[in-house]
Amino acid sequence: MNFPEQRAALADVVAIPVTPYRDGEIDFSAFAVLLRRLVDNGVTTITPNGNTSEFYALTAAERRELILASADAGGLDSRLLLGIGHDVATAVEDVRIGESVGIRMAMIHQPVHPHISQSGWLEYHRQIADAAPDVAFVLYIRNDWVSAAMLRELGDTCPNVIGIKYAVTDPTVFGRIREEAGADRFVWIAGLAEPYALSYWVHGATGFTSGLVNVNPRLSIALRDALRGNDFDLALALLGRIARFEELRAENRSANNVSVVKEALAQLGLCDASIRPPSFIPDAATRAEISEILNAWGAVDDLLLEGTAPPLPEAVRL
Repeated sequence: MNFPEQRAALADVVAIPVTPYRDGEIDFSAFAVLLRRLVDNGVTTITPNGNTSEFYALTAAERRELILASADAGGLDSRLLLGIGHDVATAVEDVRIGESVGIRMAMIHQPVHPHISQSGWLEYHRQIADAAPDVAFVLYIRNDWVSAAMLRELGDTCPNVIGIKYAVTDPTVFGRIREEAGADRFVWIAGLAEPYALSYWVHGATGFTSGLVNVNPRLSIALRDALRGNDFDLALALLGRIARFEELRAENRSANNVSVVKEALAQLGLCDASIRPPSFIPDAATRAEISEILNAWGAVDDLLLEGTAPPLPEAVRL
């Protein structure tokens, strides 16, 4: 099975939705609204239970409820990319729940373990992929010790591993790994979101992940279209518009990666800003800056999406 539909879905904006809470519990009504908003704005590939979804702060029962809620919310069963992980049995159980509601893609989170061997890494992914041969799998690569040879071996062993979400902060390493592991064997996704989408695109990525898309899906879609059209001036202009928002998310080792997104959504009236530890809500100064960014986006949104690149900020030109 070549999984053509799934491969096409991955070569796109891959949205990672937040998990909204109210009074400490998941707000499924708000979750459905957020997913519907993504779909209505042209986003068709969505990863429930991803990192921006606070995957590691959710209980097993909550993750499984979100799988079912995702399948119900957008009518996107074949384009949902389910985030899975933890031990093999837990990952396989989540995949099977996804299969039961029509979800045919899953992203395996980077294994979290103090002692990881290359052989063990391969076996972990092989066991998960072998348990669901009709599901297309994406690997989430966050460490540069995962070599091209490892990816190539896993690809040879597991034909249903079709995508690589690469999240190492070096586009040249990405380009080399892609060529050595198989440029056409996998769909290559820029796993560090919009800030790396252009540089990874130049090195062969055909999709990128996004948390920002929760807040302003039109900007993410516009960036995708600029990249597909090789309009790099417009792509740079768009990246300049989102740069400070993404910098806020990346500060302090990405401590506020999710909370900045949730704060912006709260200011837009779309969900509560609450977040679970070990993340924490942004301070007052950051919240004020988020308000300024949202106001600025509203002022330039139409201009950018007409396809006319405004003058680049000096920092972007450099």
